[in-house]
Amino acid sequence: MNELVERLTKPQKVTIGTRLEDRLDDLRGQAERGYVFVKFTETRGGTELGVRVEPDASDLAAAQKGQGTITVVGKLILNYVRVRCHATVELPSLDGTGYLEVIEEVTPAQLAEERAKRGSES
Repeated sequence: MNELVERLTKPQKVTIGTRLEDRLDDLRGQAERGYVFVKFTETRGGTELGVRVEPDASDLAAAQKGQGTITVVGKLILNYVRVRCHATVELPSLDGTGYLEVIEEVTPAQLAEERAKRGSES
């Protein structure tokens, strides 16, 4: 398995990745779009992942109030490994803990086939 993915399977510090000066406002926008940036801070330079939120497994309600705790759960592919990101973050600091759950390794050919299939369904 990929070394980075393996390192991120252990619980560690995370923060919500934001681009705007008003970090809570940026988080609110991410929550509304269902796509949240989670940054694992304990890697060289940090590893920021875009997570497509699984609504049934996540709880982003506190983002609207700017206080409390949010839970972000969602799938993505990192270095040809399909993973599910789990993060629990305190507001308003936007800091918390998270880890990756490995689902399966994929090959470039599998990814190309999946993309082609999605393209033909449009």
